[in-house]
Amino acid sequence: MLWSKTLIPTLKEIPQDAEIPSHQLMLRAGLIRRLGSGLYTYLPLGFRALRKVEAIVREEMDRAGAQEGLMPAMHPREIWDRSGRYETLKNVMFRVKDRQAREMVLGPTHEEIITDLVSREISSYKQLPCNFYQIQTKFRDEIRPRFGLMRCKEFIMKDAYSFDISSEAADGSYQKMYDAYVNIFRRCGLHAMPVEADTGDMGGSSSHEFMVPCEAGEDAILEADDGSYAANMERAEGFCDLPSLFADAEKALEEIATPNVGKIEDVAAFLKVEPRQLVKTLIYMADGKPVAVLLPGDREVNEIKLRNVLGAEDVVPADPETVRKVTGAEVGFAGPVGLEIPLLVDRTLEGLKGGVIGANKTDTHRLHFDLARDLAPEALVDIAFPKAGDLAPNRKGRLSEKRGVEVGHVFKLGTKYSLALGANVLDENGKSIPAVMGCYGIGVSRTLQAVIEQSHDENGIIWPVNVAPYTVLITVLSPKHEESMTRATALAAELENTGIDVMVDDREERPGFKFKDADLLGFPLRLTIGERGLAKGIVELKPRTEKSFEEIPADEAFDAVRDAVTRLREAQK
Repeated sequence: MLWSKTLIPTLKEIPQDAEIPSHQLMLRAGLIRRLGSGLYTYLPLGFRALRKVEAIVREEMDRAGAQEGLMPAMHPREIWDRSGRYETLKNVMFRVKDRQAREMVLGPTHEEIITDLVSREISSYKQLPCNFYQIQTKFRDEIRPRFGLMRCKEFIMKDAYSFDISSEAADGSYQKMYDAYVNIFRRCGLHAMPVEADTGDMGGSSSHEFMVPCEAGEDAILEADDGSYAANMERAEGFCDLPSLFADAEKALEEIATPNVGKIEDVAAFLKVEPRQLVKTLIYMADGKPVAVLLPGDREVNEIKLRNVLGAEDVVPADPETVRKVTGAEVGFAGPVGLEIPLLVDRTLEGLKGGVIGANKTDTHRLHFDLARDLAPEALVDIAFPKAGDLAPNRKGRLSEKRGVEVGHVFKLGTKYSLALGANVLDENGKSIPAVMGCYGIGVSRTLQAVIEQSHDENGIIWPVNVAPYTVLITVLSPKHEESMTRATALAAELENTGIDVMVDDREERPGFKFKDADLLGFPLRLTIGERGLAKGIVELKPRTEKSFEEIPADEAFDAVRDAVTRLREAQK
């Protein structure tokens, strides 16, 4: 392929609306162009790289035994009503009506669609296990599309769905997909961390996210320094080993006036104590009923954990009127002693003595709170977000926080969808039971950008060889020099015949300009052919990751390039 015949509109300046390096580089390198908020067109080189990511995904999914199909992107509303997710996902769904005024949904995901298909086509345990996948465009009405392909309204996703006869069998399907994901991201040149994650609106028993560490990532990850544990912030567990014994711990409860001081930081400053010495008493509404939550002043409630502990569908902070009714005080002065509603105590308060609590009286707090003496809770629960510095679940490693971008997610779904949509099979005894499901998603377009976010330098993209738009760039310094162009086109054809894709830069531009573009676009290997070099019988070979080039005999260029590509491919296996 000739550069002069390809649409590659590179940019010198960083676009103002591009906030992170990968977004900036995709625009500057002419890989994508913005159509509207969260909507992007793939230009030729961007599309080639995208197709290479897709090819890796297909190869590994096929190797794991999954079968590829393709499902409609537009769905009747009724199927989403059957699962109950028409309401729970209404904030992210694009909804349309056909000419008969029937409501339709542009698919944000396809659990309902594949389960409906299986309910009609698979009826016996003899047809299980099975796993179906597709690579397709998804639509989600993001509140704030940003970071280019990282968070779009329209994006390309690989989604797969497994069906098994039992939970034990489903665990095997889950492990196959987990292993396939490890292989996919490794082959794409990505360091993707598997971390424990919450199942959220998907439901099910457990899940793992594959996170690419990235300073601009929107997700927080807690990782143990001994490598024993990693989880996203919503799912993470940890143990606080800071002392819970504070000054004057043995004294009886004592009221103290705290006029107009209700916020944790203000109370701590007013009483000259540490925020963690304060005990937050927060009032929540769980399925319409009030419940109190206790945790240290320097911790925050994890509402996902709270909902799971309560077994509630809907958990929200109580409004000020409800707080006044339940506690008898304004917001900021609630305390646990004397409350007549259910009370949950976070485990980070274990052994607390000498704490500060609200007095259930406006402008008043209580000193010297002893959890065991003054409250004696029956049990402690995990309902707070852990923090960096906490002990990992094995109580050996320490947790540290980093940011990441999610590129893949695997779920154990259980029977949530098969029950709702009637995906039943006959077991060995002829009994009809719901199939046990798993689902597995990879953001294909997001993975493409994540590769760039993780692999670039100040000069541009550094493509891993397996996903580069072209593996080799042959830069012709003087396209008007007949021998240079003849050698370049002949070498390109010879390399292409061996499965190595090549672009020839035949533009009439200054060498320095061409080299800058080559680095910006990040081709793994650059071979430079010039009139002066040929006069000496040499050409120059330079990997993108090296600062200097190697002079090689012009007649040995094919072998040198082929061997260099082989080394790059071997390194990425």
